[in-house]
Amino acid sequence: MLLSAPAIILTAAVTLLAALICLWTAILVARARRRNKLPPPAMSGAAEVERALRVQGNTVEQVVVFLPLLWVAALYFHMVGWLVSIIGLVWCIGRVIFALGYMAGADKRHIGFNITVFSSIALAILGVIGLVQAWIAS
Repeated sequence: MLLSAPAIILTAAVTLLAALICLWTAILVARARRRNKLPPPAMSGAAEVERALRVQGNTVEQVVVFLPLLWVAALYFHMVGWLVSIIGLVWCIGRVIFALGYMAGADKRHIGFNITVFSSIALAILGVIGLVQAWIAS
């Protein structure tokens, strides 16, 4: 598979979007700290800051799982070339929904979190299918 193949280009674009989402969550923390006059290194004291920190932390935890799954699926699952990128985009949308929901109130984070988790599971399944097919073919 070439690096200029459409599936790889789309996967790279989703990877950049995921990185931008991580950056956005860091900005959420900085803005919440500024609004609540909570200077670093303090990690508690204002509910908005604590929610922003949890959004950022959870997003970093999830992206560590997401990126390898995304790329293994992109490199080995070739049945439907655009499917992996679409699932990756859904993951990104899920992260934004999670962040916005969590910032509105911790009880509103579930929909985005579920979208994220199910997207990761789907990528894992596609990655396993692709790896098994590659193994059998070799």
